[in-house]
Parts: sequence; C-alpha cells; structure tokens
Amino acid sequence: MAKLKPLYDIVYKIMMVICKLLLIADIVVVSMTVAGRYVPFIPDPAWTEEITLTLMSYMAVLSAAMAIRRNAHIRMTSLDPYLPKMLIKVLDVVADIAVLILAVIMIVIGWQYATGIGAKGFYPSVPWLSKMYMYLPIPIAGIAMLVFEIEALYRDVMKLTGKEVQ
Repeated sequence: MAKLKPLYDIVYKIMMVICKLLLIADIVVVSMTVAGRYVPFIPDPAWTEEITLTLMSYMAVLSAAMAIRRNAHIRMTSLDPYLPKMLIKVLDVVADIAVLILAVIMIVIGWQYATGIGAKGFYPSVPWLSKMYMYLPIPIAGIAMLVFEIEALYRDVMKLTGKEVQ
C-alpha cells in the first residue's frame, strides 16, 4: 500500500482541484445572479439557481469523500477513554467495512438513478441539459469513497495487527 500512496495523493489532489473549480464556478454563477437582480443591464438567467444547487451537490459529496482520507469525519469518541484500545481498533475496522458497503450502494443505486430517472428528465430552465447530472454526484462520490476507504481500511487493519502506518 505504501507504493500506492503517491497514486492516492494524486487522486486526492485532482479531486481537490475539481472541488476548487466547482466552487469558483458556483461563485461566478451566484455573483451573476445577484448582479443580474440589481444591475439593470446585466441579465438574470433563470438557470442559475438549478446550476448552483447542482454544483453544490458535487462539492458536498466529493469533499465528504475526501474527508475519509484525512480521517476528518465526525466520530463518536466520548466513550473511547473507557473502552479497551483493541476494541476501538476493531470498531474502526467495522466502521470502515460499513463505509465500504455504503460506497458500493452509492455506486450501484446512484448509477441506476442517474441513468434511469435522471436520463429521462431535463432541467426546466435549461431544457437541453439532462437531469442525469443532478444524480451523477452520488455514484462519483461512491467511487471516490471506495478508493479512499480502501486506504483507510488498510491503515486500520495495520493498526489492529500492531503495524502502524502513516
């Protein structure tokens, strides 16, 4: 797994750049909306709200997947001082397995929704744009979660066996 760390680092950096670009696009679209409402010669397109929400959904799920890598998710740790250290390590592995299962469900069901319901609908204010793009963040985030959770599972299994990894 140490040999794959550079690959994980690259994937993480690419996802960070994607999230930054999505944020910039979101800011531009929202700024255009606000300016269009208050400045008479700037148009206020009807599509800005739906596009803003779609961009935000991509950022939310991708950044949540990225938090797995940094181990930055909210955790229930108030009982940790009272539990045996080995039990905590086992529970970390169990949690990793649960997140892996969730990632697979997100990939499968999310893809079914994106290609099923999403492919049949269109944004009302942007009739040429399929609603598939509204559902697509779920399987994409599932793939990212799966990739980063495999690394986290490996790290936690190594802790469980007494071989700490960074």
